[in-house]
Amino acid sequence: MNLGRTKTIILLTDYCTALLAWILFFYFRKTKIELAPFEVSDRFYLGVLLIPFFWLGIYYFFGTYKDIKRWYTTRTILITTKAVVTGTIVLFFTLLLDDYVYSYSAYYELILALFLLQYLLTIIPRLFITYNIVSKIHRRIWGFSTLLIGGSSKAVEIFREIEQLPKGIGSQFVGFVNLNGIDKEIANELPHIGHVDELERILEEAQIEEVIIALDSTEHEKLKQLIIRIQGRDIRIKIIPDMFDLLSGSVKMSNIFGALLIEVEENIMPFWQIIVKRWIDVVFSVIALIILSPLLLVLAILVKRSSDGPIFFTQERIGKNGVPFQIIKFRTMYQNAEAAGPQLSSEHDPRITPIGRLMRKMRFDEFPQFWNVIKGDMSLVGPRPERQYYIDLIVEREPQYKHLTKVKPGITSWGQVKFGYAENVEEMIQRMKFDLLYLKYMSLALDFKIMFYTIIIVFKAKGK
Repeated sequence: MNLGRTKTIILLTDYCTALLAWILFFYFRKTKIELAPFEVSDRFYLGVLLIPFFWLGIYYFFGTYKDIKRWYTTRTILITTKAVVTGTIVLFFTLLLDDYVYSYSAYYELILALFLLQYLLTIIPRLFITYNIVSKIHRRIWGFSTLLIGGSSKAVEIFREIEQLPKGIGSQFVGFVNLNGIDKEIANELPHIGHVDELERILEEAQIEEVIIALDSTEHEKLKQLIIRIQGRDIRIKIIPDMFDLLSGSVKMSNIFGALLIEVEENIMPFWQIIVKRWIDVVFSVIALIILSPLLLVLAILVKRSSDGPIFFTQERIGKNGVPFQIIKFRTMYQNAEAAGPQLSSEHDPRITPIGRLMRKMRFDEFPQFWNVIKGDMSLVGPRPERQYYIDLIVEREPQYKHLTKVKPGITSWGQVKFGYAENVEEMIQRMKFDLLYLKYMSLALDFKIMFYTIIIVFKAKGK
């Protein structure tokens, strides 16, 4: 699939339809509502220049251009409807509500004309593009590089079921990896490209877009380990359902021709909330650094005078998708505090300076991390980032810790509000449970709630 060319066509089509819709609407507005002759004005030219980009922004906000290879009709209609309704309301209240009209019924005509022109001119070419994408997938011209995990008879069954479907579902198998033994039949039909121990390397080298795990969903521990290793990449994961999964409604079917598979859902937040969350992160952090600059200057002087050493403390932490970054904080410990190796701090840790103890209670030492947020390493709210050394210790006991790297780490978190600084690995695991719950229920509303309680902790100086 020529993804770049398809995306360019979609963007150009959306731009042209938005431009045409605005020109037609401007004509309708002048001749039918204002009862005036159509004439080109500065306002017309300004609209022609800006309105199409406004619509492209609205479409992006709703995730229209995300994963366009997986467009299908109902998704196209749903996203287009939500985007056009939102954009129409925004334009109406910002540009049209102050128009002089002969009666209030003209407002209804304006908003209806704006919606219908934009919606119809946008949805019709999109449906043609969607039909083209779906048609090529059904004819197995386009698809997604798919890895089959498993070498047993289960793998043979699911492979043959997908290959014998009357219409392709996009799975283009590049090979299989085995967990234990290898069934002769699967070896005759698919290339064997390695053992599951090499899974990460294979996913990277083969540029896998989809993984089908040929194990019963009752094999919970094996499935959990495999899913943990795959998640965090831009890869769809599908598993075979058992009877309980079917009766409980866990099976997600995206088209009626598909094989009977459970798709492991990774979209933690709606795309528009992800965009809003990032905007809130940046705007809040910039404002916070400006407003707090006098306090930051005072804290910097106090840290410098408290003991020898730098004002700021930097350390490598593990961020989203396991990518390391340098976290920045005010130094709260004496210099060379970890000369003997990595150590977690405790409430009465002698390595902490007097001013450092106060800063930790009020979380003032975290304020420089607003810079990490602006850079994109962190978010305001998210699981606290850890060092690789401690991640390895935690994963030995609780492998699901790796789920926390699916999102950006945060300055504060649900676990941080509950526990503060962890003093040992056991407390880190307890804190992790709250952060895993945060991932399950992640939303802007929950972020605001966590930030509210964090502010209470700062003012009450109850940080640990």
